Amino acid sequence: MGFNRSTRGWVLSWIMAGVAVTGLASSHATPRLSLKSASALVLDQSTGQALLEKQAGASVPIASLTKLMTAMVLLDAHLDPSEMLTITDDDKDSLRHSKSRLPVGTRLPREQALLLALLASENRAAHALGRTYPGGLPAFVQAMNAKAKELGLTGARFADPTGLSSSNVASAWDLARILQAAYAYPEIRDFTTRPETSIQSGRRSIQFPNTNALVRSRHWNIGLSKTGYIEEAGRCLVMQAMLANRPVFVILLDSWGKYSRLGDANRIKQWLEARLGSKG
Repeated sequence: MGFNRSTRGWVLSWIMAGVAVTGLASSHATPRLSLKSASALVLDQSTGQALLEKQAGASVPIASLTKLMTAMVLLDAHLDPSEMLTITDDDKDSLRHSKSRLPVGTRLPREQALLLALLASENRAAHALGRTYPGGLPAFVQAMNAKAKELGLTGARFADPTGLSSSNVASAWDLARILQAAYAYPEIRDFTTRPETSIQSGRRSIQFPNTNALVRSRHWNIGLSKTGYIEEAGRCLVMQAMLANRPVFVILLDSWGKYSRLGDANRIKQWLEARLGSKG
């Protein structure tokens, strides 16, 4: 578990290049593409060129998309991936009282907790990762905001490692930079695109499907994925995927319907393939 530092300079160079092309985005937007998401951004990963933009500069709650930053901070710390963590009452959601399939008392390796946080968006796992960080949750949140500053995220702020707090905010452009940085971590690419995983809790096996159903579709080639939802954020989805034979980042925020973020993703796929005259 760790950051391949040989890629760091390339990532930061792309980030700066992305800033330079933000003004070109409006020339690529098309009114023929109707999206249910309040904010959207599609970028060519190789060039940073905006292919589509809709309200991409507004800083808004990002829910569990936060866990991408959680994962990067954890991996940067080079903590022992095999160290056993215990899910405690402290890891229960006292803010929204959301349900979890991860029972209190479960013991699991740190690496498996990260897998559950990314693949299944398990809030208890993400909270446990922050709670067991050197210095505890305050130090972890401080490291998240320091990482945001390092990446040049002007509209991003973080308050907890789960995304349950509506104070975790970012713009679509910030999330594009987070996606590009996160893509440099093999663990994040791997964990976010597995169709499912399972853990052993006592005598029973608990299955955890990926929260993004598109990773199980033969029509999609996805290299990184994360979903998010709280009431203030709406339904959110970010992905790296091959579309129209090119690697792109897709950022969809505040989609109003349960399935509309998936519908928007499919509409963008069809729109790009028709616009660029090829399929990917």
